Amino acid sequence: MTRQEEMQAKLGRIREFMVEHELDAVVFNNKINFQWLTGGADNHVVIDSDDGIAPAVVTRDGQHIITNNIEAGRLEDEEIGDLPFEIHFMNWHDENREAILEQIVHGDIATDGAWPSQAKPMGAELARLRWSLLEPEIERYRKLGGIAARALTETAREIEPAMTEHEIGARLAGKLVAQNVIVSVLLVAVDERVASYRHPIPTDKRLERKAMLVVGARKWGLDISATRLVHFGDLPAELVDKHQAVCQVDAAFIAETRPGAAVRNIFRTGVEAYGAAGHPNEWKLHHQGGATGYAPRDYKGTMDCDETVMVDQAFAWNPSIAGTKSEDTIVARADQTEVLSLDEQWPMLVVEYAGQAVTRPDILVR
Repeated sequence: MTRQEEMQAKLGRIREFMVEHELDAVVFNNKINFQWLTGGADNHVVIDSDDGIAPAVVTRDGQHIITNNIEAGRLEDEEIGDLPFEIHFMNWHDENREAILEQIVHGDIATDGAWPSQAKPMGAELARLRWSLLEPEIERYRKLGGIAARALTETAREIEPAMTEHEIGARLAGKLVAQNVIVSVLLVAVDERVASYRHPIPTDKRLERKAMLVVGARKWGLDISATRLVHFGDLPAELVDKHQAVCQVDAAFIAETRPGAAVRNIFRTGVEAYGAAGHPNEWKLHHQGGATGYAPRDYKGTMDCDETVMVDQAFAWNPSIAGTKSEDTIVARADQTEVLSLDEQWPMLVVEYAGQAVTRPDILVR
């Protein structure tokens, strides 16, 4: 499937949505939706902004991009290429997106954001269009998963005691940025902070024996989540037992994530696995992850979640027990669950769940 064919498949989903909801156009402001539609084109300038610098507009018979003279040339030359978009722009000092939009479409419009003000906000409904991934997206996802996994492995093998969490985080982030990957989440904890905090943003604390590295890595709009632990010296028996337990929980989440499965049932199975592993209350101390893809989490798994796993939908479960954690990004294929973010250089642990052997990253001992 070429990039043009991929986009046509997505336009088919969008226009079916437009017919169903009696719409004349859909406006995509969100950066990740723009990247989904275009097969990975980038329309960001400000990293931490949800909206890009050039909304895409899909009508019943055309595709348009609205921007200004600052962005138009680069978007056309480096991002859009031969994709079938018409690019509209005004000078930055006289930009009027409303006027351009009025030239493109008249009628009922849905939007994934706040613009245009007269449009019907349907961000949650539009997000569902991108949950089931196409083959080219899964291939890009595999590449990103490999990049992130190798960066974690290399960082874990390079860091040394006395380094601060900031220094460790900088080393990990640098490996990703060097490969045009945006770091959307960067958590680092050393020693007692691993057990104390589930979202440990880096500090100046220096490494002595143990470090946990957590990354959210984004490229082509896709988001990979993964966690790894490294320990200097012999592993304490308690940590060995806890990591075995959390991997058993993760194995339950992974094995149960199959197309057609009710997410609430997957979550319930994970909670039961915590109990079977001897840690019945740990699930209450942190969310367990959920659906991913073009967002770090499209939704989180809970006992009350009404969603069902789609074919080729991505998930990132992240069970944790104080002092350890297991997390990777997976895709629920029709015939198997594929883990995207593994590196063959990392030591692995095989756990059994319902007669299946599930491989999870072990703690790296140095």
